[in-house]
Amino acid sequence: MILPESRTAAERRPAPAVTMITGAAQAAETYRKGAENTVENMNYTEQFDLWLANVEPEQKRELLGLSEEERRERFYTELEFGTAGMRGILRLGSNGMNEYTVGRATAGLADYVVSCGRQSDGVVISYDSRHRSREFARLTACILAANGVRSYLYDRLRPVPLLSFGVRHFKAYAGVMITASHNPKEYNGYKVYGSDGAQLSLEPAAAMLERIRAKSYFGIEAADFDAAVEAGLINVVGEELDRAYFEAVLPLFDLRLVASCPELKIVYTPLHGSGCRPVCRAFELMGLKGVHLLAAQAEPDGDFSTVKSPNPENIEALSMAVEYARQVGADLVIGTDPDCDRMGAAVRNKDGEYVPLTGNQLGCIMLEGLLWSRKAAGTLPGNGAVIKTIVTTELVRDIAAHYGAETVEVLTGFKFIGEKIKEYETTGEHTYLFGFEESYGYLLGTHARDKDGVVACMLLAQTACSLAAQGKTLLDGLQDIYARYGFWREKTVSFTLSGMEGMAKIKSVMQRLAQESISSLGGRTVIAVRDYNKRQRVQDGKVSAIELPASNVLYYELEDGWACVRPSGTEPKLKVYFAVREDSREDADRALNLLESDICAAVGLK
Repeated sequence: MILPESRTAAERRPAPAVTMITGAAQAAETYRKGAENTVENMNYTEQFDLWLANVEPEQKRELLGLSEEERRERFYTELEFGTAGMRGILRLGSNGMNEYTVGRATAGLADYVVSCGRQSDGVVISYDSRHRSREFARLTACILAANGVRSYLYDRLRPVPLLSFGVRHFKAYAGVMITASHNPKEYNGYKVYGSDGAQLSLEPAAAMLERIRAKSYFGIEAADFDAAVEAGLINVVGEELDRAYFEAVLPLFDLRLVASCPELKIVYTPLHGSGCRPVCRAFELMGLKGVHLLAAQAEPDGDFSTVKSPNPENIEALSMAVEYARQVGADLVIGTDPDCDRMGAAVRNKDGEYVPLTGNQLGCIMLEGLLWSRKAAGTLPGNGAVIKTIVTTELVRDIAAHYGAETVEVLTGFKFIGEKIKEYETTGEHTYLFGFEESYGYLLGTHARDKDGVVACMLLAQTACSLAAQGKTLLDGLQDIYARYGFWREKTVSFTLSGMEGMAKIKSVMQRLAQESISSLGGRTVIAVRDYNKRQRVQDGKVSAIELPASNVLYYELEDGWACVRPSGTEPKLKVYFAVREDSREDADRALNLLESDICAAVGLK
């Protein structure tokens, strides 16, 4: 391999030897026209035969042992990039996460980086605690090196926020995070980030996907790891990254608020994921004295052996932490998912029970506390903006408006929040204050451009301390918000529809709903319908344009409420969101039940 003369001295060292990581050497010639190796041009039996001819002997035995139904499930399609890269079950096949799908994706990424002439800027690579995450991360680095692309590979597992921060810190051209977020243990995934530290936006994602599809699954070249390190193509990154991260995020907080109640008792669990070190360090730097780490879930564990699913959105995942909280008398339980980009929490009420908070409730409590403290300190900008996704609570608008900030709405997917931050830095139209999704993802600050579970833990702790100094809990703070702005109730229902039949069913439901005329839901008039696929909003027969990118989403605007239907971009699910506002909690609960009944009946799934 000949390296361009424009590279640094370290890069002009002899290139590391490369090997074929998958399949026989003749595979590269057999599949040199990568388009012939796409699912569109082959049925699942042809795909199966291709893999059978090129995988290792032990893997061949595994494939031969599959039933016909299993063969179809593994080869009828290929993993695609959704709102957060590709994600799938760890298994052989084009519809699974394995060294072949990772290799093909990385080869396409390498092609894309080289085509942009940015190979010396490099790619940052991180990974979480899932099975094969470290292996896939090293493989990614070695394939990039074989293509002359520099990489920065973290020396141990680190969460999404440190990957996003690292892309910006090293001024890299891209980033890769090996993770399946909060999915069950059988899954892993591959997220790609752009040079701004946000998940790859639509245009570059489409360009990269085109290059991936032009690649074979087999015959991908990978450099020897040690030789690539010696050649300066793989740079192993250690504690210096963590120090830089905390230097960037600590100024975001008013530590005087923490000092007002430093003994607040918090139980924290990383749910066997990557959050343990950074979150515990964050609490230490903030000066919190009453933090209790749940030791039983502190160690990384790809089996997530103490939970059914490592998803802090579900109170079941926090059950061990809640039990420990009872023992130590904790005020607050906080959990993060395996890649530490999401945070969930439960708060002790006056009866000593621990009440879980929804993603919307957590976001609104933190937003209210943040804007209140900034206003009190005189640091609230006049052009501040809060960014939310279209399926996040409308309560955000009322809170932001109360403090003179504007609310900006984007499509589901945190990359769209990241795009807005970048836009505001360029135009100066707004100053970014806070962004969040209903799915427990939050970002304070612009050090990263994706959900930051570490900073979210810090902000929730600061908010809890501030309220505790007033003799209040987070639950009290939430009730104050409802008393001021009205009682909002939100809910999400997911219909899991796996496999080829499931994909067809989701498509059928969305097409039918787009054609139907729905005049009321839950006893509330449908004021307008937004069809994001057509980028149209229809009200009283009048059509207006939606400025956001096209997306397979239907949104029903209601009187003091809304409902939305969309396929998940990361899981085989159809998701239904709905929300209402009333003057009391009881009225809101009743109205929400009526709305749920109607919207789910309209969807027609069980």
